[in-house]
Amino acid sequence: MAAYFAMRIMLGKLDYVAVVSLYPQFKADIDAILVADGKQELIAE
Repeated sequence: MAAYFAMRIMLGKLDYVAVVSLYPQFKADIDAILVADGKQELIAE
């Protein structure tokens, strides 16, 4: 599920803050995927 969220965030279809606030259990995995793909600028704290 985290991979799906990360992909949709990278495509601009989902907002990072909205996803992490609704599904905080996936935050660490989403962050790891975004960093691994070089998209760390999409991580909003």
